[in-house]
Amino acid sequence: MEFFFGNKISLTLGLMERILLIQTSFIGDVILASALLEDLHIAFPDTKIDLLLRKGNESLFKGHPFLGHLYVWDKKNDKYRGLWKLLKEVRSKKYDLLINLQRFASTGLFTVLSAARETRGFIKNPFSFLFHKTVAHSIGDGTHEIERNRFLVDDLCSGKPSRPRLYPNDFDLSRTPLKKEFVCMAPNSVWFTKMLPHEKWVELIRELPENIDVALLGAPSEHGVCEKIIKQLEGRSGLYNLCGKLSLLESAALMKSAKMNYVNDSAPLHLCTAVNAPQLAFFCSTSPSFGFTPLSEKSFILEADIRPTCKPCGLHGKKACPKGHFDCGDINMFKAVQLAMN
Repeated sequence: MEFFFGNKISLTLGLMERILLIQTSFIGDVILASALLEDLHIAFPDTKIDLLLRKGNESLFKGHPFLGHLYVWDKKNDKYRGLWKLLKEVRSKKYDLLINLQRFASTGLFTVLSAARETRGFIKNPFSFLFHKTVAHSIGDGTHEIERNRFLVDDLCSGKPSRPRLYPNDFDLSRTPLKKEFVCMAPNSVWFTKMLPHEKWVELIRELPENIDVALLGAPSEHGVCEKIIKQLEGRSGLYNLCGKLSLLESAALMKSAKMNYVNDSAPLHLCTAVNAPQLAFFCSTSPSFGFTPLSEKSFILEADIRPTCKPCGLHGKKACPKGHFDCGDINMFKAVQLAMN
């Protein structure tokens, strides 16, 4: 096998025929990586750009107008054998440039063994000392994730970073049962302390005008939680539990048509950004300074009026409030409606 060692080597890329981008993390991270796809396409409009992602996220790029091949890594089943199989396929393509947005050893070694002419990634990756170019990935200084990703190709792309973008089509939009003015809400998250408490979602809906419909969005596993929210609003019409009924692109299309989208610091926030949908994002235990804030033209951030001294308690949130009070979730719902609906 042929390897390239040492990140101090500066290669002149010249004409590029193939670029591979690696982002095998969760939905939100992959959506944010789409900004880099946009930048690379602007800089190299005739170059084939491929993407390696984890199984379950491939539907985000259905019908994407300029993305080439999708490599899908099933991280839950036959994880390392599957990655080795993908590596053999990638090596056969002889990519001119491979950009790894992941900071874990598995994709770092994959990058080193890829046979790409030039490799780039973050210093935090354990194998980054074998990449041709590395940059820092610092969280907490207010730099947005799309800017951190863009640092990897600043010598190749000009102008400001593009906004993340997905491409739902007319069929995706036609899947909605809502016909009049409506808002979308995505009440759930993988992490408890990233979620606005469910009683607050009930309060939020009560603050909305009765003539506005409400679509509750989420995964199939979140259907029951949204049913509990609806049951607490007995007598209120125009409530739709769409958890598990729409694909990711169909959800994005619905959000684009909504008067407002209320989201946590979670994947639906980035879905809104990717279609420039209006949104208000609740930041409970996490901080906007981490760099995962909304980028839609019409977007708002709302936190508790009184900031707990223990906030933020972690980068990704936790399964329970470490202090037992969850004061960071005490956000004013009257303010949420007044701020976003005017």
